[in-house]
Amino acid sequence: MVLNTLGRYFAKKIFGMVLVVFGLCLILVFLIDFVEMMREAGKTEVPPGFVVMLTLLRLPAFAELTLPFAVLIGTISAYLLLSRSSELTIARAAGISVWQFIQPAILVGLLFGVFAVTAYNPLATVAKQSADRLFADNFAAKRTTEANSTATWIRQDGPDGGSIIYARASADRGTKLAGITLLQFEPNKKFLERIEADKAVLRKGYWELENAHVFSSGALPQFYRKYNVSTYLDADQVKESVDTADGVSFWELPGFIEFADKAGLSTVAYKLQYQQLLARPFLMICMVLLAATCSLKPFRFGKIQTMVIAGLSAGFAFFVLVELSRKLGMSSYITAGVAAWAPIAIASLLALTVLLHQEDG
Repeated sequence: MVLNTLGRYFAKKIFGMVLVVFGLCLILVFLIDFVEMMREAGKTEVPPGFVVMLTLLRLPAFAELTLPFAVLIGTISAYLLLSRSSELTIARAAGISVWQFIQPAILVGLLFGVFAVTAYNPLATVAKQSADRLFADNFAAKRTTEANSTATWIRQDGPDGGSIIYARASADRGTKLAGITLLQFEPNKKFLERIEADKAVLRKGYWELENAHVFSSGALPQFYRKYNVSTYLDADQVKESVDTADGVSFWELPGFIEFADKAGLSTVAYKLQYQQLLARPFLMICMVLLAATCSLKPFRFGKIQTMVIAGLSAGFAFFVLVELSRKLGMSSYITAGVAAWAPIAIASLLALTVLLHQEDG
């Protein structure tokens, strides 16, 4: 069925509809993020063209979350259009069963999943890193006390004593910081000075601060174009402490997990992210099966709206289950493999059960 003319026709229809839905998701995500970036730009003198470029670089990473929804809604829409034009009815009359004409949709979902993991995710990660770098250089470098959900805290020690660094934004995996507030302590733990700086770059053995204002007790504030703060941290240690799991691409995750394990650091989030990426092609197949349970009924039977709503509700319930499983995995109540694969297995088996009941009674 997948390779014959009718199978290719169905696959083309489903593929096109998934692309349309994903395109609409891209537009919606872009508009939402663009409004947020314009709000940030209102505090600085950044041209609108730069804001558009920054939003476009951030777009792939944010839109990646909508890929399963695009497959679900796109497959439902494609099957409804085929049913409305009686093409599914004719296919049934020709002796083609449900199990045959969902095969092209399964193939399309599998291809989308493989592409999302092997190509889209690495590209989205690189684009997001570039966006973080531009954001740090043009927005977060402005000193501000405003709280930010992406802020970074680093506790470090150095030859001159320990320090606590707060950065409003980070780039290059934490080796470049912006919007800096640094509290410096002497080796005997006594507070020494507070430093406000636009940017900080990790060098070998020290942080190089740019446009630093140094506030020491009993002395007037001092300004330095360049100001160095010693550290024992290296680039790998900073990356591990600052990086989030979704900031590491699929191809980098195995090496990152191996390094963190050897260093004795927690790798739960990274292992879970890796397992979720491995399971993504099967997640897309699960979306196809969920879509098939609510969109293959002929229009003459009525209650199409009710079935579509039921299918979308099932999709929403599935993602609630995925999030619950992820939380359990992050808390180490279950292993990363179980957390990533169990919701897909459960939802797929339930969808197959419903299809069996609808098709074979």
